Amino acid sequence: MSFLGLDGLEIFSTCPHSRGIEAATYGRRVAEIARWSDEAGCRGMLIYTDNSTVDPWLASQLVLAVTDSLCPLVAVQPLYMHPYTVAKLVASLAYLHGRRIYLNMVAGGFTNDLLALNDFTPHDERYERVVEYTSIIKQLLGVRGPNSFCGRYYTVKNLALIPPLPPDLMPGVFMSGSSPAGLAAARRLGATAVKYPKPPHEEDGGQSNAGIRVGIIARETSDEAWTVAYERFPEDRRGQITHALTMKVSDSHWHRQLATMESGAPYDDNPYWLVPFKNYKTFCPYLVGSYERVGQELSSYVRQGFTTFILDIPPSPEELYHSGVAFREALLQRAP
Repeated sequence: MSFLGLDGLEIFSTCPHSRGIEAATYGRRVAEIARWSDEAGCRGMLIYTDNSTVDPWLASQLVLAVTDSLCPLVAVQPLYMHPYTVAKLVASLAYLHGRRIYLNMVAGGFTNDLLALNDFTPHDERYERVVEYTSIIKQLLGVRGPNSFCGRYYTVKNLALIPPLPPDLMPGVFMSGSSPAGLAAARRLGATAVKYPKPPHEEDGGQSNAGIRVGIIARETSDEAWTVAYERFPEDRRGQITHALTMKVSDSHWHRQLATMESGAPYDDNPYWLVPFKNYKTFCPYLVGSYERVGQELSSYVRQGFTTFILDIPPSPEELYHSGVAFREALLQRAP
């Protein structure tokens, strides 16, 4: 069951993090998961960035080389490069591969990473900076000829992008929408505001141009799904300690929000599950249960305006198949 033909929905997978994977096997693992995602009909693949990962643009080149239509969703941290460099990379990859690139604009990160780069900018001000940064990228990619921009953080004068980007390959722009500052920045840029969701009944509703990051474990029956979930994500005391330490070095709004939430006892009436997150196995909540029950939760998110879904790192092509079944259930349950 592929993600193709899911009316109005865009599904992204996630690239594995390079931390903890041997160099000799990491490239093969990225290529393998990229091919699974491409064959499953995913729109794209999120590729992380922070001080401890391989460069996401090099990983994106690998993804493009081994797939037919999958689009890299590249995390972009303004501290790492000038906005012209980002625009140049987008245009160059489009020129070489004829493929659209998506940009996941990162305003912050782990506190220790920011301090190592001598960045002491307050949380909300970082979103002001990323708005300027992204505005320059969009202007360079969207306007042929010399471009000028004078802002508080960045200034360019008579800057042109060669080769130019074909208009139909303009990048999709994503941004965290978990904090008020992030949501405001996304609205100013016309970007897709992505968040780590609460259970559907706790969400505010009335979203537009919005997405969520969530893992899915769905099977024919609830018992089967929970058996898979417990085997894949057992309780891990060391992971819990690492999670607690991470809380101390992160000023992420979504990280604090999830850390203080309780997912309740797992059963089919409560598919929302935080154990993988709180055991430092992943960075998003999970939905676990039967196809019908998980589809019901997904349908509720869709009715509230969430149309972009970034799934967790797929452990197998079969898991993408099961997720596809749950999404089709969601569309069947969606109110007219």
